[in-house]
Amino acid sequence: MASDTVLRALNEMKKGRFVLVYDADGREEETDMVIASEFVTSSAIRTLRKSAGGLICTTADPAIRQSLGLPFLTEVFAGMSEEYPVMKGLTPNDIPYDVKSAFGITINHRKTFTGITDDDRALTITEFAKLARTAVSQGDGWGKREMGKNFRAPGHVHLLNTSDNILETRFGHTELTTALVMMTGLVPSATICEMMGDDGRALSKEAARTYAEKHDLVFIEGKDVIDAWKEFRKG
Repeated sequence: MASDTVLRALNEMKKGRFVLVYDADGREEETDMVIASEFVTSSAIRTLRKSAGGLICTTADPAIRQSLGLPFLTEVFAGMSEEYPVMKGLTPNDIPYDVKSAFGITINHRKTFTGITDDDRALTITEFAKLARTAVSQGDGWGKREMGKNFRAPGHVHLLNTSDNILETRFGHTELTTALVMMTGLVPSATICEMMGDDGRALSKEAARTYAEKHDLVFIEGKDVIDAWKEFRKG
């Protein structure tokens, strides 16, 4: 049975509201501001960049990744290493808090201009969510073809790919937030941004909790998401 906090978080996400997700003590120790990708608006992007301040990213679960043919960025770099040997040396094999980078490619929707404005990023993210929803059900390579028709890369929206088995081998914000969205039944993609402090560091857990209370937002810790996800998967 999911905790009251998890249930409140899921209910808020279904309404298109933000929730705050803290990963874990001893990991990144960061709080991300999170919204379901299908509900992203220009106003939401503005809130993420002004109230959170980190890197705005959009997640993709394994089904989205496979249906759209999306690579991990490390895979792209590895494929370039023969022509560009420096890429082999840049392999991120020493991340102090993790076993693998979740970074995928960066994209812009083809109807955007520069791609960086609030309007442009909101368009890219919501159109990505729409395409993902249809592509997962279509199969037969449809999503891969439509991805190229509707998006260009590189762009200004950073995609993050979850691990194949969500919250089994990796416990980062990519997995935590995607699991939350999946438990709501929405398109399995979250748009997230780290909350930064004014001291040059990530916003502390205590400060993030205070922000949540002030703005009537749900603050949830990764361990609660993991417990709820285990129960969800059993069902």
